Amino acid sequence: MKEEDLYMKTWEKNIRRVEPYVPGEQPKVKDVVKLNTNENPYPPTPKVHEAAERMNISDLRLYPDPEVTDLVHAIAAYYGMNDNQVFVGVGSDDVLSMCFLTFFNSDKPILFPNISYSFYSVWADLYRIPYEKQPLDKDFNIIPEDYYKENGGVVFPNPNAPTALYMELDKVEDIIKHNQDVVVIVDEAYIDFGGKSAMELVNKYENVLVVQTFSKSRAMAGMRIGYCFGNPELIKALNDVKFSFNSYTMNRTSISYGIESVNDKEYFEECVGKIVKTRENAKERLSQLGFSFPDSKANFIFATHKSVSAKEIFEKLKEKNIFVRYFNQPLIDNYLRISIGTDEQMEKLYAALEEITGQVK
Repeated sequence: MKEEDLYMKTWEKNIRRVEPYVPGEQPKVKDVVKLNTNENPYPPTPKVHEAAERMNISDLRLYPDPEVTDLVHAIAAYYGMNDNQVFVGVGSDDVLSMCFLTFFNSDKPILFPNISYSFYSVWADLYRIPYEKQPLDKDFNIIPEDYYKENGGVVFPNPNAPTALYMELDKVEDIIKHNQDVVVIVDEAYIDFGGKSAMELVNKYENVLVVQTFSKSRAMAGMRIGYCFGNPELIKALNDVKFSFNSYTMNRTSISYGIESVNDKEYFEECVGKIVKTRENAKERLSQLGFSFPDSKANFIFATHKSVSAKEIFEKLKEKNIFVRYFNQPLIDNYLRISIGTDEQMEKLYAALEEITGQVK
């Protein structure tokens, strides 16, 4: 063996190797119906456009506020929280990652559903956190009793992804009640589309973090803004880790646009309302085309067809420049996750599905 090969083998042993998270495809071609990444089909509030026009580009030479003071205050005021109960990060992925790094430091395994947001296991592997996946029931529901056992922390989405199922707040609280000696994270990326937030439990239990995002209901996935609520001690711990990782995580543009988004409640509610209306219509239309699915409370539907495989539908839709999400993994490999688009986009989807499945509306 050459000396240089021996050297390579030595340093390679010290590389941290992780199987990375794979996000939904971002098509490079134009004129597509993009229903694969749960983005909002409508633009952000016009107030964001106004903020862009007011922005002094020369200010970009300056560092942003590391404490994100104004955006934190806007979020806290909107939800009736105190500023010291809010943490802001670069999308909810950043917030969740910081939570994993900050709070999941036990030798005991953390618990999360086996069919859930696939980034959880990636972060656990990255930070060397032991974990156990808890199986959903036959109808894709989280089973609270499975989270009663000893653990190093709990995290789950509500509504869940990719199933779109919402778990009632009493069951969420049941999990929290049985885990008051560890941090419990409720990931609410989709809560604005259905159900009741667990935010009220933040003031009732000192170990709860509720994570939300601007990427879905606020139509700002491209700006990367996420946040969470928790008691001041948890939020301080998160900020301590954040400042030890990167002090300037939120850029000036995101801060400015985020504030405008939070302050336009009327537009936010109107936009969410349109998506929910389209989703409910989609349930009816997809049922007529031979699909079945859990009752979605998110901005997507997790559907399987009675006679045509999910993979075949996925591939044939892609040929027509219609993108949905297909997960080639056990238990859900015959399901498609279909984001809710505009009514026009959905009509194109239905027409394509009618052709692919041979179903009559």
